Amino acid sequence: MRVCNLGSGSDGNLTYIETAKAKILVDAGLSASEITKRLALLNVEPQQIDAILITHEHTDHIKGVDVFASRYHTKVYVHNKGFWALRSKLKKADLISFMPFDDLDFVIGDLQVSNFALSHDAEYCTGYSFMQNTKKVSILTDLGYTNPEVLSKIQGSVLVYLEANHDVAMLKQNPLYPPVLKQRILGRRGHLSNEQSAEVALFLANTGTKQIMLSHLSTENNTPDLAYGTICAYLKLNGVIEGKHIKIATTSIYPSYVFNVE
Repeated sequence: MRVCNLGSGSDGNLTYIETAKAKILVDAGLSASEITKRLALLNVEPQQIDAILITHEHTDHIKGVDVFASRYHTKVYVHNKGFWALRSKLKKADLISFMPFDDLDFVIGDLQVSNFALSHDAEYCTGYSFMQNTKKVSILTDLGYTNPEVLSKIQGSVLVYLEANHDVAMLKQNPLYPPVLKQRILGRRGHLSNEQSAEVALFLANTGTKQIMLSHLSTENNTPDLAYGTICAYLKLNGVIEGKHIKIATTSIYPSYVFNVE
């Protein structure tokens, strides 16, 4: 399985996953032309994409879906509970392009897909785990808190894209953010802080995860160094050493590491 995040954050989210029989995108939060440019970095043509899996209907996750799906006749997968919220924002994609799913696992090519609900201020927000053979990759962003069900879904993943959206102190002190927006981000339907992400990272480190990519970092209320440092310090306090027991890195608005999960 080849995996690469091609963009992460409020400017647009896009992750590419490839197996021998499937090429998919998780979200398409950049313009269709920009998605095409970034796929070219991986030597992938846009018409080769079998499916776009949507997490939720916020613009930074669906900006390019309408044009891309209509132009290349790409299937768009979305949970039943989020279908109409997405459909109302898309004008070009043909109705037959949509592939609504329920809580059950499904298959795209040789890729088994599991989905799970996340607490976020969208109509419905979906997390995903992808399994090929015995290797599992999970994407866990855009959520205000975790719970045992979510943790059980991502447990055993070799690679996890994990939200580390903000530093709480930076957010609270940011004069450009009104109180209502701060409360939204800090709330149970907002985003994970560095501290919350650290707790999830410890769980993952203790359950076999080898690589965590800190994702959806706020450009106004976080920095890559701060997110990385906070998570690594918390892990160290609990006996887990970054680079020895688990690897931690950050995503950005630009394409990041390409992982070959075997």
